[in-house]
Amino acid sequence: MSFGVKNTGRVSFSATESRPASISRVPTVATKAVASLEKSTFKKVSPIILNGQVLHSITDERLDVVKSLEDYVSQNVVPLLKPVDKCWQPSDFLPPSEDEDFLDKVHQLRERAKNLPDDYLVVFAGDMVTEEALPTYMTMLNSLDGVRDETGASATPWGKWTREWTAEENRHGDIMNKYMYLTGRMNMKAVEVTIQNLIGSGMNPKTENDPYLGFVYTSFQERATKISHGNTARHALEYGDDTLAKICGSIASDEGRHEQAYSKIVDELFVRDPDGSMLAFAEMMRKQIVMPAHMMDDLEHGGRTGRNLFSDFSAVAERTGTYTAFDYASIMEHLIDRWEVGSRQGLSGEAAEAQEYLVKLPERIKKLAERAQARKKKGMTASFSWIFNREVVLH
Repeated sequence: MSFGVKNTGRVSFSATESRPASISRVPTVATKAVASLEKSTFKKVSPIILNGQVLHSITDERLDVVKSLEDYVSQNVVPLLKPVDKCWQPSDFLPPSEDEDFLDKVHQLRERAKNLPDDYLVVFAGDMVTEEALPTYMTMLNSLDGVRDETGASATPWGKWTREWTAEENRHGDIMNKYMYLTGRMNMKAVEVTIQNLIGSGMNPKTENDPYLGFVYTSFQERATKISHGNTARHALEYGDDTLAKICGSIASDEGRHEQAYSKIVDELFVRDPDGSMLAFAEMMRKQIVMPAHMMDDLEHGGRTGRNLFSDFSAVAERTGTYTAFDYASIMEHLIDRWEVGSRQGLSGEAAEAQEYLVKLPERIKKLAERAQARKKKGMTASFSWIFNREVVLH
């Protein structure tokens, strides 16, 4: 997954999908007889609201649409996974520890990494922390109604996708962590503390257990990740570390396939339920995409600087051109184009309002980003524990 810039501004949107008046409870008793009795006996209850969002907010009709996608996912999404024997592995990029000249190769790696500047290391560390919080992202996918892996080894296309997507993603944090450890350029204990804190804190993507919202979120996030890793690859090459460039490029390539997979799911949701898909897209944009690492904490940064670690990390990413508010807007433009948002006809009144909101939003985000850039106080710095408390320019 990816990091991102802070919210660029809140834009109001009045046409949101109405919430269901009730939610269903899934029987937990194994026998069919008791399950049938529960179904006839239990009455639906009011929606549960937690942290300002409605849990299990998808309607029964739209849940049926999601459940109807199994064959589509099997034929069009699961094949985007790569067989394990065709995947790169972290060891492909690292000095083999069993080699007699292992230490010589580590020395060569360290020589290549000497020219990586501190702002690059901060961005790379934030990327690495985000990738290492993978357990949270698998948990998030398995919170979505109608698509979760019910047993942990479910044979459904959804279960297969979630587990194997996680397996592919697991390589990313693994290689980034090992490579940085070998460079000697980073305070790995500070990074490890941040990782543990982030996994323990979780994330709040505001997807309400709704797969419509969840797959809009992942479509956006995977593209953001592809952009950020692609830029760290380009920057590594500029600084003379061609191996690190290949690592980041390989990760970006994976993220590109994953982006296609999640976007294909939403492609088909638009085919089967254009109104619901338009409303879901608009709702996630109205809420704004919360980046998965927004709860990162190294136990030092706030107390030492009085500032938020994620915000400062994002500021460095913005200044270095790794991931910016303009990238956020460009992702929106891409998804609007891919899902043919502007040209869709025959929408309900509410969905048509959502359509109008969406097509105007990228330009509004760009203008907000330009204003935010103009207001930033230039020359601000912050120290980061990840690089032994050295200071880096934020703006």
